[in-house]
Amino acid sequence: MAEKILEVSNLSVSYQERRKTPFEKKKSIQILKELTFSMERGEILGLVGESGSGKTTLARAILGMIPYEGEIVKAVSSPQMVFQDPYGSLNPARRVGWILEEPLRLRGKMDAPQRKERVVSMLQRVGLDEKFADRYPRELSGGQRQRVCIAAALMLEPGLLIADEPVSALDVTIQAQILELFERIHSEMNLSVLFISHDLRVVYQMCDRVLIMKGGQIVESGPVEEVYFHHRHEYTGSLLSAAGIVV
Repeated sequence: MAEKILEVSNLSVSYQERRKTPFEKKKSIQILKELTFSMERGEILGLVGESGSGKTTLARAILGMIPYEGEIVKAVSSPQMVFQDPYGSLNPARRVGWILEEPLRLRGKMDAPQRKERVVSMLQRVGLDEKFADRYPRELSGGQRQRVCIAAALMLEPGLLIADEPVSALDVTIQAQILELFERIHSEMNLSVLFISHDLRVVYQMCDRVLIMKGGQIVESGPVEEVYFHHRHEYTGSLLSAAGIVV
């Protein structure tokens, strides 16, 4: 039986709407509504839904960045996230080498030469030469920045990687290269990847299973082939149709 790396049970997230006047009663807005799903080790799980469906909120809850109700059980201690905007994710005042080395410094289990060696190794793993360690994020292309973001997320060997629209800010040619990189590191490192995207064609190419989200709920889930070609929910059909996927 495959090992579960993530189990989410009855997960709900709400926030208090801002009051327009001091006398107005605060309203609670529910973003996620009793989500239940799991991920297996080494799996790539797609998460699809329109903007505002709750995908990024779910990712932030898994990472412990926001309060939630329900239960999240992780078989790894520190899942990491790759964000949509590679430039906004990198400290512009620091060189790439410092950015990559910082998680290792904070953990404190490697000396300086070991950290430098790990930085070079990870740069090479994501397809960048070691000379990139001396560059600032502003000196890199969009694709190179995203490679650095992926390297940074992998420095502590997280086991679970959450990729939130990781190629949507890149042009088509670079998108293909970054997707190939995800597939390679997934295979080499036996990573579990929660792959968030609005692009159903990319999800079909990348993922083993898929969750379809609408209005903060999972309306359909299953193996990609089953959901795409034998879907049960009309919302899934509308997403596929809008993507030009005839089923």
